[in-house]
Amino acid sequence: MMYKYFWKRILDIVLSLAGIIVLAVPMLIIAVIIKIDSPGPVFFKQKRIGINKSYFNIIKFRSMPITAPHDTPTHQLKNAEDILSPFQKMIRRLSIDELPQLFCIFTSKMSVIGPRPALWNQDDLIAERDKYGANDVKPGLTGWAQINGRDELEIPVKAKLDGEYVKKLNAGGFTAFAMDCRCFFGTVLSVLKHDGVVEGGTGELEKSLDESSVGFKRH
Repeated sequence: MMYKYFWKRILDIVLSLAGIIVLAVPMLIIAVIIKIDSPGPVFFKQKRIGINKSYFNIIKFRSMPITAPHDTPTHQLKNAEDILSPFQKMIRRLSIDELPQLFCIFTSKMSVIGPRPALWNQDDLIAERDKYGANDVKPGLTGWAQINGRDELEIPVKAKLDGEYVKKLNAGGFTAFAMDCRCFFGTVLSVLKHDGVVEGGTGELEKSLDESSVGFKRH
């Protein structure tokens, strides 16, 4: 458990601090563009579920109009694509809006790797994660589910993947470190490929498979 309770936190501090320093100027530029692009604040704060189902405020760059519902998951917004500006679409597609969470990691509210923090009112996801102990670890900037489908996954599948991550993390030692490395480098690849980002569409992967199956049967 040395890795889970000590070395993982050391890595979080080092990586988040390095990210804050290296990305300080780019983040400042992004902040200026956000102010020019649409009315409203630069940052977006939202109540999320932390370790042991405690609450904390996540910080993101605002990537939606201020008229968008505040505590509604993006996948439940039917017209998500239509209300976004081109710049907002870009920073969401490239996950640039997530960068301020480096401060959440540095202050120990989050980890670099872990299950993505659920909204305080996402009872279905929270309940599914309870089955796997995925609410008992610190949430992350990215995780195992994010490199295996992200927005495209159905909630039970996403929770199960979070459970797989927790199992590896609890194993400790090299197993836990190797899993974190897979998630970290897998995230870099996924962001570059824009994998799994679906505005207004949790479960799109399952829907696509179902549609493909129907189409095959028709032929």
